[in-house]
Amino acid sequence: MKFRLFLISILLLSVLVNAQEKLPYYEIPKMDQKYTAQNTVARMIDGLGFRYYWATKGLRPEDLAYQPKGEGRNCQATINHLYDLSNMMLRLTKTEVTQEIEKSKMTFSEMRKQTLLNIEAVSKKIKTSKNLGKFSVKNDGKISIPFFNVINGPIADAIWHTGQVASFRRSSGNPINPKVNHFSGTVRE
Repeated sequence: MKFRLFLISILLLSVLVNAQEKLPYYEIPKMDQKYTAQNTVARMIDGLGFRYYWATKGLRPEDLAYQPKGEGRNCQATINHLYDLSNMMLRLTKTEVTQEIEKSKMTFSEMRKQTLLNIEAVSKKIKTSKNLGKFSVKNDGKISIPFFNVINGPIADAIWHTGQVASFRRSSGNPINPKVNHFSGTVRE
C-alpha cells in the first residue's frame, strides 16, 4: 500500500512539474503566410518571445547577478525591466492579462513566466486586430501616441535588452543552448 501511494505521488509530481514547464515560445508559432501589418508586427513580437524564452531559460543565480564593468543594470535588473516593458506593451495595446503575483513578490521564474505570457497576449491581440491605428494612445487627453511609437519604443527596447541578457549569460559562462536557431525560430533535437 505504501509503495502504491509512493508511485502515485511520484506520478502526480511528474505531471505537475511538466505542466508548469509548458511556457510559450519554446519555438516561434506557425504564422499565416499572408503578409499584413498585423502579422508582421505580431511576428516581431513572437520573435521577441522566442529570444526571451531562450535568453532566460536555465539562468543560474550567478547569471542573474552578472553585471558588466561600469555603470548599468545587472542581469536580474534587466529582466525586471523587460517585465516592465511587457506590461507597457499590454497597456499600449489595451490587452488584458491577469498579473497573479505582485512584481515585488515575484521570483525570477514567476517573472519569466509572466513576461512570456504578456508577450504572447500582445501578439495574439495584434494578430486579431483589424487596424493597428486603433492602438494610438491618448495621454491625458492631450498627446496622441501613434502605434509606430509602440514598435520603436517598448517592442524594440525589449528586443535590445533581451540581447543584453543573452550577452550577460554568455559572459558569465552559461551561453544559450547551441541547438536554438534564431533564424527559423526552432530548436534542433
